[in-house]
Amino acid sequence: MNNNLPPDSPIQQLTQIFGSNGLLTDPAECWSYGYDNSKKHAQPDAVVFATEHDQVLQLIELCNKNNIALVARGRGSGTTGATVPLKKGIVLSLERMNKIINIDPDNRVVTAQPGVTNQELQQAVAEHGFFWPPDPTSAAFCTIGGNLAYNSAGPRAVKYGTPRENILGLKAITGKGDELITGTYTTKGVVGYDLTRLIVGSEGTLAVITEATLKLTPLPEDKRVLRAIYDDMHSAAKAVSAIMAQPFTPCALEFIDGTAINMVRDFSKADLPQNAGAMLMIEIDGPTSSLADGVKKIEAAATNSGLLSFIQPKTKDEIAELWATRKALSPALRNVAPKKINEDVVVPVSEIPTLIDSLEQLSQKYEIKIVNFGHAGNGNIHVNLLVDPDDPVQAENADKCLDEVFTTVIELNGTISGEHGVGIAKRDFVDREIPANALNYMYDIKKIFDPNGILNADKTLPLRKL
Repeated sequence: MNNNLPPDSPIQQLTQIFGSNGLLTDPAECWSYGYDNSKKHAQPDAVVFATEHDQVLQLIELCNKNNIALVARGRGSGTTGATVPLKKGIVLSLERMNKIINIDPDNRVVTAQPGVTNQELQQAVAEHGFFWPPDPTSAAFCTIGGNLAYNSAGPRAVKYGTPRENILGLKAITGKGDELITGTYTTKGVVGYDLTRLIVGSEGTLAVITEATLKLTPLPEDKRVLRAIYDDMHSAAKAVSAIMAQPFTPCALEFIDGTAINMVRDFSKADLPQNAGAMLMIEIDGPTSSLADGVKKIEAAATNSGLLSFIQPKTKDEIAELWATRKALSPALRNVAPKKINEDVVVPVSEIPTLIDSLEQLSQKYEIKIVNFGHAGNGNIHVNLLVDPDDPVQAENADKCLDEVFTTVIELNGTISGEHGVGIAKRDFVDREIPANALNYMYDIKKIFDPNGILNADKTLPLRKL
């Protein structure tokens, strides 16, 4: 770094704000902060590490004054390129803002900085008998700030909801440089517009979250894990609709198709049958006295002509191995197809069979292997196209196939993203789902929060045609 820069240069000011240990300018050191789990990459000019709210405030003021692009990020586990610095500029890493500020068991509330990992938060509040419902597969690594930015939920959303349903308030700084305190400390409150849930899911395009007040849920007294195997995907999809139509709501209902089962078999210790067309992993929780009846209700709903087996793993090891199978899916698929295309579409639960049929047809039409798994209880299916995008023919077929996947999802009253966000990967498809007049309001909201367009530019909303 040039130590002879004038005192009012941006780099010198960044040094004053963050100190020499909180600033990277060497291109080699900045390189790894230019990509996320989408593998898309752009080189930032500098990376800064905030530890407190006031540093973020000063940084946003500096970026506005000098018209510098700014992208905030946690650990970079997102899959849509939402934290890739398309316009270079500065990447603001929030991983060092990792304090749990306060746990208030009496009011079922925890207040934390955005760099706390999901797993760290869960472990801390569990000591008081609580949990925070959002539980993405990457919980050991992903941060609370990232969970909120994407509204990432995980399996438990089927019963307990997404981050939007499990947050009370925020402390944030808008792209304009205004400090905001939003929401309430109570679980009920209707005063004013709901800025909290507007910011959640906005992927850092409106404001940078520096503190979050989260709603906790008491740990359940007991759990049961169930596994249902079907001879085809269609039968499993029908079972999902039946399970969700009865009153005993599972806390997780995961769907894995036969192709995925075969691919993950070598990465799993669980006993996975060779003839499985699809598998449902079901978890129920609640008072111990109610769970035996819950198992009966779930089994009755899960039973149809395609059911091959329905079992309840008994030991902790068997249960752990089953869930490890689900968590091994993404890594296993990346070994098979390192540059696979993974989309997390959502359709109404009753439309899952139609979606699965359509995906089978598209797989045959474009000669692309499609592997499906996901959070079936709320219709959130992860559609994996196993292609090599570096192969021009496969890339062209994949683009056409993906286009039809999104068209089908929207025709089924679904949405093109359930929890992975939009970023740049799905940005150009958004106007298919959101009408023009609604998009215009969103552009106006972006302008109010971030008038100079410094925050996470060109993400989430389609590029506006001038």
